[in-house]
Amino acid sequence: MHDWQYSERARHLTSSAIREILKVTERPDVISFAGGLPSPATFPIERMRTAAERVLTESPQAALQYSATEGFAPLREWIAKRYSRDGLTLAPENVLITTGSQQGLDLIGKIFIDEGSRVLVEAPSYLGALQSFSLFAPTYVPVPTDEHGLLPEALTPEQTKGARFLYAMPNFQNPTGRRLPMARREALAAVAKRDGLAIIEDDPYGELDYEGQRLPSLMSLAPEHVLYMGSFSKVLAPGLRLGFIIGPQAVIAKLVQAKQAADLHTPSLTQRIAYEVVKDGFLDTHIPSIRTLYAAQANAMLASLAKHMPTGTTWTPPAGGMFIWLTLPAGIDTMLLLEKAIAQNVAFVPGAPFYVGTPPANTLRLSFVTVPPEKIEVGVARLGALVAEALARRAA
Repeated sequence: MHDWQYSERARHLTSSAIREILKVTERPDVISFAGGLPSPATFPIERMRTAAERVLTESPQAALQYSATEGFAPLREWIAKRYSRDGLTLAPENVLITTGSQQGLDLIGKIFIDEGSRVLVEAPSYLGALQSFSLFAPTYVPVPTDEHGLLPEALTPEQTKGARFLYAMPNFQNPTGRRLPMARREALAAVAKRDGLAIIEDDPYGELDYEGQRLPSLMSLAPEHVLYMGSFSKVLAPGLRLGFIIGPQAVIAKLVQAKQAADLHTPSLTQRIAYEVVKDGFLDTHIPSIRTLYAAQANAMLASLAKHMPTGTTWTPPAGGMFIWLTLPAGIDTMLLLEKAIAQNVAFVPGAPFYVGTPPANTLRLSFVTVPPEKIEVGVARLGALVAEALARRAA
């Protein structure tokens, strides 16, 4: 058998903790709060079918041909127009279409991170970003957070000096579900301007505000310092693998060069189908229906948590998005708790993988959008009983 010689980078690759857990949750008897998957009930299937038929009828050759690395021009124009708000004016040249926002993270890592580069991340932070950036061997610097998100005052000039960027998710963050208040957004923009700090603003959940009360983006507050990442995965369907990056033209041009080497361009067919779906204002009526569904799901889980979780367990009620973050009483290890939960056909994601450095052992993430309310009740009751058992053992 041939002895394959892997690169140093490949030898440091690890599997996503969430992806490994999801293998278990494929069993139909498992109540899974683990995956960050949007609800299939929100997928506009008939509209997608009609759009695909129209694209393959009216422009089949172009849809099936190679295309520009930057992306389908009408879709880029649509994105530029939609995000020209809060005093910001964008052109299509400010937009790059990516094959999912995960590719955006990879491209950003490629053009900004050298081995040992300082990269600032929230504590906790999105696991997919940590996994992507880690390929390029940065030195991570965790930024403290509280129940309202990242603490801008922790970003002293000593912290930001030499940092390639701060990676942040200000809207309904994965994993905590928290949204950064307006005052902190303004403070963060001021830090970026003061220290010349680049910010990667990852915003897959911003449209999923249950009340429809959108806050201005970091990009609109400090446009020269921010790269904004968006996605169609949570508002249309993740199977399209369509994301985008908005930023200064010079940075977009460098990202285009990296993307050319990665995949030439995002599939022409899916870009054209997505544009056909959204071009006439469809999202303005579709997104409110997603918000209504997810708000009801969140309320069901919050009610179950209040009913079944032992005293000493805390969580932040989300105002949008797909996640609730739990902090259990000190001394409980959620990695060990997961084994017992899976034995009772309940799954969640332990909090430890979302941290760089030494993580707290007693946190976990729950996703509520794909589980019916009656199963949320059953799953949370089982989870609460397991936490109570763990506390009883510790007290014995």
